[in-house]
Amino acid sequence: MRCRATLALALVLAAAPVATGAAAADPTTRDPARAPAGAYSLDPRHASLMIRVPHLGGFSRYTMRFNRLSGSFAYDPAKWQGTKVDITVDPRSIDTEDNIFNRTVAGYFEPEKFPEIIFNSTGLTALEEGRGQLTGDLTFHGVTRPVTLDVEFNGVGPGLLGVGTRMGFSGTGRIRRSEFGVTAARPFAGDTVDLLFEVEFVKK
Repeated sequence: MRCRATLALALVLAAAPVATGAAAADPTTRDPARAPAGAYSLDPRHASLMIRVPHLGGFSRYTMRFNRLSGSFAYDPAKWQGTKVDITVDPRSIDTEDNIFNRTVAGYFEPEKFPEIIFNSTGLTALEEGRGQLTGDLTFHGVTRPVTLDVEFNGVGPGLLGVGTRMGFSGTGRIRRSEFGVTAARPFAGDTVDLLFEVEFVKK
C-alpha cells in the first residue's frame, strides 16, 4: 500500500513541471507595444488559411484550405504600426478533402505559370485594443491588387514549456476572384471569396 502511495506521489511530482510549463505558454499580453522586438517567422504547423466560395448562387459557402504557407516580419514595439508582413501561399496546396478535386481547383489557379500567391503589407491601422486593419498588395494569378484585412492580435507570450516567444493573430478578408482573372467554374462557384486565417509567428 505504501509503495502505491509513493508511486502516485512520484507521478504527481513528475507531471507538475509539465503542467506548469503548459500554463506558461498562455499569451501574457495583448498590448503590441509590450511585444519583444526582433524578427518573427510564421510557424507553418500553426498557420491556417481557409477560403469560402458561394456554391450555386449561395446554397452554402464551400470551404477549402491552403496547407502550405510561409511568412515573416520584423518587429519594433516602438513603431509597431509600421510593421511589414510578407506571406507566401502555395496554390498547389489547396485542400478540399478530395484529392481529385484538389487538382481540379489548383488547376484554376494555373500554378505552373503562377506558382505563388503573395501578400505584402503596406500599412497597419489600429481600430481598438487588439484589433486593426492590415492593408497590402495581394499578387494572385499574376495580378496585383490592394486588399484590406481585419486582424485581431491574440497576444504574445512564451511558447510550449516556456520556450521562445510567439505572437498569434486571427483575421478575415474578402476578394473577388474575377478581379484576379480567375473565372473558372462559373456559375457553379460565386465570385466573392472570403478569407479566414489563424496564424502564429515565432521569434527567431
